[in-house]
Amino acid sequence: QVQLVESGGGLVQAGGSLRLSCAASGRTFSRYNMAWFRQAPGKEREFVATISWSNSRTFYADSVKGRFTISRDNAKNTVSLQMNSLKPEDTALYYCAADQSLIPRTTSGPYDYWGQGTQVTVSS
Repeated sequence: QVQLVESGGGLVQAGGSLRLSCAASGRTFSRYNMAWFRQAPGKEREFVATISWSNSRTFYADSVKGRFTISRDNAKNTVSLQMNSLKPEDTALYYCAADQSLIPRTTSGPYDYWGQGTQVTVSS
């Protein structure tokens, strides 16, 4: 069992930056692929970024590539999402998720554990 708690959301102007963090409980954190998803009002949850458990390989949605960076610290059981050059369309509730698949996935289905989310609002 893994429990995930996100933090770091807030209100920021377009072009600004935020750093989201996800703290995980459990001693097997290093065996989980970790990901960030987001959901805007009236829209489906969408993939943002993921990082593998084995070699910290990363994958990003095209919409955030070059602006967002996902990283993990297995010693601290945390995964972070550095978000730069934020746009109003990045406004959403951001979720942290954990999955034990062999390779990291970019769809929400395989992810077994989810946090409660942290709100990111980007004003124009």
